[in-house]
Amino acid sequence: MSTGERIHSIDRLRGVVMIIMALDHVRDYVAMTTFSPEDLSQSGTALFLTRWITHFCAPVFILLSGTSAWLHANAKGLSTAELTRFLLTRGLWLVFLELTLISASWQFGYSYLILQVIWAIGWSMIALSVLVFLPRWAMGLIAASMILGHNAFDGLSLGSAWWKIAHTQGFVPFNFGPLSGAFVGYPLVPWIGVMALGYWAAPITTTPAGQRGQIFFTVGIAMILVFVVLRGAGIYGDPGNGPADSHVTTHGKGIWFGVLSFINTTKYPPSLLYLLMTLGPAIALMPLLERWRGRLSDIVTVFGRVPFLFYILHIPLIHLFSRAWGRLQYGTSNFDIFSQQFPPGYEPSLVRCYLVWIVVVGLLYWPCRAFMHYRRKRSYWWLSYI
Repeated sequence: MSTGERIHSIDRLRGVVMIIMALDHVRDYVAMTTFSPEDLSQSGTALFLTRWITHFCAPVFILLSGTSAWLHANAKGLSTAELTRFLLTRGLWLVFLELTLISASWQFGYSYLILQVIWAIGWSMIALSVLVFLPRWAMGLIAASMILGHNAFDGLSLGSAWWKIAHTQGFVPFNFGPLSGAFVGYPLVPWIGVMALGYWAAPITTTPAGQRGQIFFTVGIAMILVFVVLRGAGIYGDPGNGPADSHVTTHGKGIWFGVLSFINTTKYPPSLLYLLMTLGPAIALMPLLERWRGRLSDIVTVFGRVPFLFYILHIPLIHLFSRAWGRLQYGTSNFDIFSQQFPPGYEPSLVRCYLVWIVVVGLLYWPCRAFMHYRRKRSYWWLSYI
């Protein structure tokens, strides 16, 4: 299989998860709830699944970021030192943007830092810039240890800022100018392991199509089966794990909600079961995506080829939609999605959520498509950082 075809299949998967990611952020701004959508004692099926499907986004994107780093180095013939320089500078650039532009876009202000997926990707790239000097077996061992082993520390609560950044989640208070602190949404250790795994496994993408497809499908199905066994037995891998029958009785809503509880795994930090549940189906889907053709495939590929541009544009656009809707509907644009302060009369609506999502994705298709063509025709060094 040619390099171009290989990249197409990766871009299709990445494009799918970027589009789904936008749904989650639209829901955050125009269909907010005072409870977590994963709380099955209060949530319904539609709301839960609207949130659950977006769980696939971060794991797939971070895994493919590691794979793309290997493909970039392989295509450009980069030495290890050159690849390290690229990963280090790009990682620092992403961290900088998360601390500045992206945090401000979430708030339309700058009162605290919001450290989410771009923060995690940036630091994972910085870590990968060191890991690339290791033998391949050593990198694989470190990645596996982080992914498989971090749940062993779930009961440990050190309470320090460094522990929140590395393993748990939470607000880290400090006073620096206008900033009151930082909300750490994406603890780093498991995500570094996911990116390293993507880099370690990347050479599989260069094998013949039939062989590669069989490997992807087999590995993906194996991950799903391991998830089912571990989740069903309640052995290990998630802070809220328990035997299969406990998921049926937890909320007293019957077998269907037991099924939803079974797939309701922990994202913050990403548990082993969460990663198995999301990465397994995505990897198994890769052979099908390689054969996907048509207009819809072409549209999805656009978002997959310029995912970072899509990311930095979609947050302020959704936020603007929320402000405009709030002003028109309630006479105020003062929606605080983080403290969950809403105007009187507000009611969440998934219909509104899905309509705005379609509009946002449709509007962003054109600038993403234009930038994709621009980057394809030019080789400026800075284009690889967007």
